Amino acid sequence: MAKPIRKAVFPVAGLGTRFLPATKAIPKEMLPIIDRPLIQYAVDEAREAGIEQLIFVTGRGKTSIVEHFDHAFELEATMTGRDKSLDVLEPTRIQPGNLVTVRQQVPMGLGHAIWCARAIVGDEPFAIFLPDELMIAHAAGHPSGSTGCMKQMVEAYEEVGGNLISVLEVPEEEVSSYGVIAPGRRGLGRDGALTEVTALVEKPKREEAPSNLIISGRYILQPEVMRVLENQGKGAGGEIQLTDAMARMIGQQPFHAVTFAGRRFDCGSKAGFVEATLTLALEREDMADDVRAIMQKLA
Repeated sequence: MAKPIRKAVFPVAGLGTRFLPATKAIPKEMLPIIDRPLIQYAVDEAREAGIEQLIFVTGRGKTSIVEHFDHAFELEATMTGRDKSLDVLEPTRIQPGNLVTVRQQVPMGLGHAIWCARAIVGDEPFAIFLPDELMIAHAAGHPSGSTGCMKQMVEAYEEVGGNLISVLEVPEEEVSSYGVIAPGRRGLGRDGALTEVTALVEKPKREEAPSNLIISGRYILQPEVMRVLENQGKGAGGEIQLTDAMARMIGQQPFHAVTFAGRRFDCGSKAGFVEATLTLALEREDMADDVRAIMQKLA
């Protein structure tokens, strides 16, 4: 029986240069989509999937991420004194000991950031969340279901074990911007959302892409990946690449992709950030009418 997924790593040490000057003093993971920072969406998704321990791989200037999940005594005392409900702060509460931080002192790539968490991950399988990739489940009642991306992945993991990555289908003309999987058997698993992964290709030319299934920022990996990263040299961009380490594990352990039944927003780009804000605002009962009126006025 596969070990349960109890731990998740969040690589949050990046500088967020695409959003300067907003990210000069504020971590990009704390930029809000409406009234909730990006990191909160990722943590909520992890908790829905039953993950207990959150491991933040941070860098200098990132303390506000940790403070966001701490108790704010002055704020809570003031709100209580004014008879305001503290329910809005409930998602930011983490049980003592369930949030751990480690530092990535040198920016050497995603693979290196994950390796920095090796002592806390230990000998357990673990999840990885890239908070820039905002993965939103469909609304309740949708034919494809309304569970979050990581919960869908954990359910698939309980079927097949091994390593899993989330993927999404994109138009063929867009594949050269992403990591792409080479698929083996398709339509696996209870709901047919699983695809066997035979290789990983980083940003292939359109005519050379093995599929249109792109890697989309969620992973479940076995602890052996840490040993691979330990001895791995630098790859593209002079950085230690997680994709290279995963590619070396294909054939050694089961490796599958889960096609996420939901929506992805690339909040590492300004256009994707705006798209996410508008889309989620239009789905909120307290905002939808006002936002729709604003959009009609601008149009």
